[in-house]
Amino acid sequence: MAKFIIMGKYTAKGLGGFVSNPNTDRKAATTALCESVGAKLKGYAGLRGEYDFMVEVEGTFDQASASGMIAVSSGAVTDFSVHEVVDLNTIAKIANKTASRYKEPGK
Repeated sequence: MAKFIIMGKYTAKGLGGFVSNPNTDRKAATTALCESVGAKLKGYAGLRGEYDFMVEVEGTFDQASASGMIAVSSGAVTDFSVHEVVDLNTIAKIANKTASRYKEPGK
């Protein structure tokens, strides 16, 4: 299974839910959401910075994206982005083998 890092922001509606119920368990809700699309939650964290939360999911890209579609359509989440975890060393080895064949624009 592939691993994905999902990042997003809460809307005013989503943040209002926290204010109304500061004990809300978003990890449990996110686990249930992931399971409903056939994926597995590996981690959840609230963030300080540009994004409000980060989720690590194991599954397919379609499953990760479907969970985002559900969350965004609720009106509680926005700026949902899915990032696939990759092995940069493997990518660099492939690039290394073919880099000398690349012709830059104008050459």
